[in-house]
Amino acid sequence: MAPQPEEVAWPSNYFNYFTEVEQRFQKARGTALFLMSPLDWALIETWKNAGVPLEAALRGIDVTFEKWRNKKKRGRNVNSLAYCSQEVLAEAQAMAGIAPARGVKESAAPFRLEDLETYLRDNSEQIRKQAGFEGVAEALDRLLSNIAALFHDLEDLERRLSALEDKMIALARSRLTDDDLLRARRELDLQLRPYQGKMSAPQLAMLEKQYLEWQVLEALSLPRLSLFYLR
Repeated sequence: MAPQPEEVAWPSNYFNYFTEVEQRFQKARGTALFLMSPLDWALIETWKNAGVPLEAALRGIDVTFEKWRNKKKRGRNVNSLAYCSQEVLAEAQAMAGIAPARGVKESAAPFRLEDLETYLRDNSEQIRKQAGFEGVAEALDRLLSNIAALFHDLEDLERRLSALEDKMIALARSRLTDDDLLRARRELDLQLRPYQGKMSAPQLAMLEKQYLEWQVLEALSLPRLSLFYLR
């Protein structure tokens, strides 16, 4: 007999990456109502995709604000997660060098089966509102029809959703005009300007990619499909 959903163990915090980073940044900044910008969300996705451990991201945020508070003359408030980028990557490198190999820590399922069903159904309905994306919505519906089985292998489901999201982004990009894409590029350059010295060229390139993908979906009111956005 297949195990019931509540009996399945998951890697701890695997799908809480975005929420954990957001909450730690807000706590460190001392403003719980601070809203993350598209650039902030793109940066979190960059860390996640690059394999930066959640613990390294949280430590990096704490170290950044500790150093900021210890400065005799603190200038402006920290208004972007990009300010923490150097310390986060330093923590990730330190962990990669000293952390021994360990088994995966297990925890309770990060969300309920019902929450997952609602997430996929809502995304499918939102996508159907945009003409030309019916194929993406139908693919989501097929996943939804088999969700009880897929719930026992969320990492495989995440891979399927990521592939589907890539397809949707490519389609959405083809619907935007050159002026739309140029406007998004200019907004990105403006937001990145204060932080360019804090990131390497490869890091900036990855962040640009994630940010522009985010903007493409926002322009057409299309949702992110990754389970990391199930909040």
